[in-house]
Amino acid sequence: MSQQTPGLAIETAGLVKTFGETKAVDGVDLAVPTGTVYGVLGPNGAGKTTTVKMLATLLRPDGGEAHVFGHDVVREADEVRGRVSLTGQYASVDEDLTGTENLVLLGRLLGHHKKAARERAAQLLEAFGLTDAAGKQVKNYSGGMRRRIDITASILNTPDLLFLDEPTTGLDPRSRNQVWDIVRAVVAQGTTVLLTTQYLDEADQLASRIAVIDRGKVIAEGTKGELKASVGAGSVHLRLRDAEQRPEASRVLRRVLRADVQLEPDPVALTARVGAGTSNGRGTAEQAAAALAELARAGVVVDTFSLGQPSLDEVFLALTGHDTTAHDAPRAHDAPQADDGPQAHDGPQAHDGPQADDTKDGAAA
Repeated sequence: MSQQTPGLAIETAGLVKTFGETKAVDGVDLAVPTGTVYGVLGPNGAGKTTTVKMLATLLRPDGGEAHVFGHDVVREADEVRGRVSLTGQYASVDEDLTGTENLVLLGRLLGHHKKAARERAAQLLEAFGLTDAAGKQVKNYSGGMRRRIDITASILNTPDLLFLDEPTTGLDPRSRNQVWDIVRAVVAQGTTVLLTTQYLDEADQLASRIAVIDRGKVIAEGTKGELKASVGAGSVHLRLRDAEQRPEASRVLRRVLRADVQLEPDPVALTARVGAGTSNGRGTAEQAAAALAELARAGVVVDTFSLGQPSLDEVFLALTGHDTTAHDAPRAHDAPQADDGPQAHDGPQAHDGPQADDTKDGAAA
C-alpha cells in the first residue's frame, strides 16, 4: 500500500505492534470511509487502544503500513497530527479548572486570540448542554459531564478525524445517550469518527461499518446487517407458559431448526438462531412456523414469540466464542515505550493532555 485509496480517511495494511513477546496488534487491515462513524469492536485486551495510538502517531508501528488522509503515520506524522484529534478513555482536562477555563486555555494553545477562544468555548458549552456548569471546577462534574467536556475540548478546532477510545466506559444510560448525540453532531459537521468500544449496543447505534477485533486481529468486518447475516438469517425468541417445559422446547427447536439453542436468564425464555435456509429450501419464517407447530404438537405452550435479526451480542459470541467483557487476552503495557514514536499531542489538533497514556490496562486495552 504505497498510497491511500481515495474516499478513505484511514487505510492500514498488516499493522503490527509488539510489546516483548506479546503481539498487541497482529496484522490489522482497516479501510475507514470519510464522513462516517467506523466502529472497532472488541473486548478488553483486543488491541483497540494500541491501534488507535499508532494511527494517532502516539506509537510507532513495528510492521505494516497506515495512512490517514493519504499521509503515512510514520513518515508524515506532522501532517497526520494536523488533521486528527484524540479523546482517550479517561478525562484529560484539568480538574482544578472550570469548564470555561479549560476550553479557553486549550483554545489559546491552539492559536486562538483570547476573545475568539472565549467565544468558541461558550459556543461549544451551549451546544453540548454544559452552560450551567461552565463556571464549576471539572472535579465537581458528573461522569457524563466529564466525558462531554473532554470531547468538547477535542473539537475546539474541528478535526477531520476524531478518535474516540471507549468514550462511554462507566457511564449511566442517560449520559451514554448524551455522548452518542455529540458523536452524531460531530459527524453531521463532516468529521470522520473512529470509535473503539466494547459495548455492542454502542456500535449498533452509531457505526455504519464495524471491524470486530480479538487478540490483535480483525476477525470480521462489514455493515451491521452484513455481520448479523454472517451468523444466521435471524433469531427465534420464545417465552413459555411453564418453565418446566423449557428442556422439551429446547430439544424440539434443536431438531427442527438444526440450530444451537440459548437458555436465557429468564427461566421461561430461550433463543435459537435460524440459518438462511435448510436443505429443503425453507426460508427463515417458514422454519420458525414449522418450529412453532412442532412445539404445539409436543404440548409446549408458547406465551410470546418473535423473529428478528441476530443481535451484535450473538454475532460477537459466534465469531469469538466469548462475549465482549472477556478478560482472557494477554495485556501489553506500553507506558515505558510510549515515546518510541512521534507524539500526537505535539500537533495543533491532537487533544490528549497529561494522560496521553490513557489505558490503565495497558496498550492492548
